[in-house]
Amino acid sequence: MADRGPAALALDSALEPDVVVMDISMPGMDGIETTRRLVGHRAGACVVMLTAHVDRGRVLDALDAGAVGFLAKDAEPAALLAGIHAAANGDAPVDPRAARAMIDARAGRVGPALTDREAEVLALVAQGEANKAIARRLSISEKTVKAHLTRVFAALGVTDRTQAALWAVDNGFSESADRDAVLGPRSTTR
Repeated sequence: MADRGPAALALDSALEPDVVVMDISMPGMDGIETTRRLVGHRAGACVVMLTAHVDRGRVLDALDAGAVGFLAKDAEPAALLAGIHAAANGDAPVDPRAARAMIDARAGRVGPALTDREAEVLALVAQGEANKAIARRLSISEKTVKAHLTRVFAALGVTDRTQAALWAVDNGFSESADRDAVLGPRSTTR
């Protein structure tokens, strides 16, 4: 087991494993660059990328680097093991959220469809605002903020506000950002 890119490359050279499970977010040389170098050094290397949150750009970058699959760290252990076995058998295991990101990318959609209000709530979450402060600022109830966040989490494929905030930051999303450029067409219902 290696916790950094150079160590992973050295371990791969020494062991030549059937499947490499690569963390996308390693310190220093990240998993994408490590995968690119590993596949460049050992043609046919089978790399399955592992990530805490699914981001369209990172999914495509990982696949472009040579990863054969993309699994989420929060997947059940049995699902992770099944993904590793699938990769060893020549299949391409892809977490459903990563599959959605790839489909959206190919269809020309940059991000999920959010209402204007959901986009406002997401932007305020990205700025570190608490639900109570968001409710006051937008003149809505805290219960309504929570309902918006539930829909935002589902649209982004995340499970909590930290992951949503990370997605927002990773995708250049802020309250003052041009949301149409970032998110593409969205619903106008409130």
